[in-house]
Amino acid sequence: MFALNLVIALAKIAFGYASGAVSILSDGFHSLTDSASNVVGLVGIRFARQPPDADHPYGHRKYETVAAAAVTLFLLLVVVEVLRNAFNHLTGRTDPHAIGVDSLAVMVITIAINLIVVAYESREAKRLGSEVLLADATQTRSDVWSSVAVIAALIGARMGLPILDPLAAILVAGFIAYAGYQIARTTTRILSDRIVMDESDIERVVMAVPGVLGCHQIRSRGSADHVFLDLHVWLPPSMPLVEAHALSHVVKDRLIERYPQIADAIIHIEPPHQVGPLPTE
Repeated sequence: MFALNLVIALAKIAFGYASGAVSILSDGFHSLTDSASNVVGLVGIRFARQPPDADHPYGHRKYETVAAAAVTLFLLLVVVEVLRNAFNHLTGRTDPHAIGVDSLAVMVITIAINLIVVAYESREAKRLGSEVLLADATQTRSDVWSSVAVIAALIGARMGLPILDPLAAILVAGFIAYAGYQIARTTTRILSDRIVMDESDIERVVMAVPGVLGCHQIRSRGSADHVFLDLHVWLPPSMPLVEAHALSHVVKDRLIERYPQIADAIIHIEPPHQVGPLPTE
């Protein structure tokens, strides 16, 4: 994917400079971020696969999330560059150039390649549960739509409306910014430990275990495919500790069986809430 993204980006940038079409040049910078994010993603995945250690008892999975978040930084830089070029064309600081058929051909070919990349990355992201692949697929999908807008602008420019070229560049900036927003929103939820699983779903599984009287303080965090869960389970006060401990493992096994995305579940055993102190023997 890295090689394809790089070839696409260089082709657009080269034809953008050659033709003077700021929309193609802007779309080329957009594609260049795909290559940059591939590099960042590979580094992030490598660190994320490291097993837990003394300093990272929960593992290194968030390195992948940080890598996905880094993609937004590349997108921000590209948005600034795209808007700068578009402004120069709109204000007449850069003279418009003739748009050739070869530029249109390059855009059509790159769209076809990007559609293949999106389909592949989306499928692999779902299979592997990879945040980075999903982020890159989202970014590449926005690249397809921006390329379609660029083609429409180039056709308009050939028909005597050169202002459509910088306007398309601004539209490209909007696509890039929106892709960055989507990635930032997802990664922020993970890094801020936003709830991942619905409490009612967890409670339903727990309450189906014979012997469990109730549960509360259900908390989940992590990514959609790598969840850490903790909760309090109410067991009969008279139940021996050994039996209560064994039953807590049954609860944990049921949860992980029902939701394989749970990496670990910590269960705190306690008696059911009562009014007043528990009876003593």
